[in-house]
Amino acid sequence: MTEHTPLTYLDYTDRVWRGEETLLPHLTGAFTSDELVRIRDRIGFFPAFANVAVFDSGAGLVLVDSGDVRTAGLLHSAVRSFSQDPVRSVVFTHGHVDHVFGVAPFDAEPVRPEVIAHEAVAARFDRYVETAGYNAWINRRQFGVPGLEWPTEYRRPDTTYRDRLTVRHGELTFELFHARGETDDHTYVWVPELKTLCTGDLFIWNSPNAGNPQKVQRYPEEWARALRAMGELGAEVLLPGHGIPIVGADRVARALDDTAALLESLCAQTRELMNAGLRLDAVIHGVKVPEELLAKPYLHPAYDEPEFVVRNLWRLWGGWYDQNPAHLKPAPETAVAAELADAAGGALVLAGRAARLLDEGDLRLASHLAETAALAAPADAEVARIRARVYETWAGRETSTMARGVFHWAAAESAAVAEGTDLTTELTRSAAGRERAAGAISVGVVADEDSCCG
Repeated sequence: MTEHTPLTYLDYTDRVWRGEETLLPHLTGAFTSDELVRIRDRIGFFPAFANVAVFDSGAGLVLVDSGDVRTAGLLHSAVRSFSQDPVRSVVFTHGHVDHVFGVAPFDAEPVRPEVIAHEAVAARFDRYVETAGYNAWINRRQFGVPGLEWPTEYRRPDTTYRDRLTVRHGELTFELFHARGETDDHTYVWVPELKTLCTGDLFIWNSPNAGNPQKVQRYPEEWARALRAMGELGAEVLLPGHGIPIVGADRVARALDDTAALLESLCAQTRELMNAGLRLDAVIHGVKVPEELLAKPYLHPAYDEPEFVVRNLWRLWGGWYDQNPAHLKPAPETAVAAELADAAGGALVLAGRAARLLDEGDLRLASHLAETAALAAPADAEVARIRARVYETWAGRETSTMARGVFHWAAAESAAVAEGTDLTTELTRSAAGRERAAGAISVGVVADEDSCCG
């Protein structure tokens, strides 16, 4: 790991805020080491893909989150360089696997820490065990890691709460607040003596992860309310679940306000169009995203994106029916595709039109026709070759991890048909693909030969 002094890291965070530097060094571990960054007196910070905040209470340490399994050992070393005092408590801001797998080295110490979380975290872990196969598949696709296996054993909370919990250790108070946002089990933590706010994934230096196409329900409106409530605390330091710290009351307030405003705009527009009786298709294409907010360095759509948030709001408020009667009780996709291909003169005709649309820059229409052609003729190598080119082109032009992951996977599926290989071979042909397949999961755009992210 590269060694950095706290001054270097804090200078780097200032440059990111000003738009003079990207998140890439932080997200790829350039600042992750066996020493914590000292943000202020009593506050240590472990900068990684999933961050950890460490507080010295004067009577033991308190951790907010614990990172993922890959950084557990390094986190332990960094915390022990910061202080030899026992870890009294570890707060899980939510149950996502990149935040809850760093506790084991501390559990092995003479004083076993108390893990605190919202009461819904245990139910999340139960669901993860019951749907481990499904979660393995969707995360393989999302991150391009064909060998990923979903964990089935979790460190369960010792103490849970429902709405609000106050924890006192030494000279510090930790106010825990429940808020539904990216998850239903989220906690944000306020340390009033230090005017420090730990947001978990309610703030991640990206457009909010409120629409993830392959994951369970998100709650954008309640998320915005939580951001407004956090903004009223008067925090001078914001320590996020992902991305870099924000230092300075004005900056913290601006970041929270802008993020809330983006979600509020998406919610208000979606509700207005739904109330007007429009179909989902018209709602998706009718919502206008505030581009001035997306231009902020902490709201780039590099992981999730607003179009997906609109779909999630429809699911939350309107259910799964998109108001297209043909979709209420549809025929099998392959049967529809076969009929359309027959009407067009064959699957290859459809695929050829998709290729022309691709050359004209119409990726949305090109994907519809390429997908239909492939469903109608799944073993046709030329059809597969065109489908692969459509989705690989689209993956290279997308900004969000969500979309790139789905499109890369689809392209690899068809490339395997066209070349007579298999999915893993095609996913790992490039250096970037091999890096992704090795589990280099991050949030953000990484320039490489695929124009994709790790």
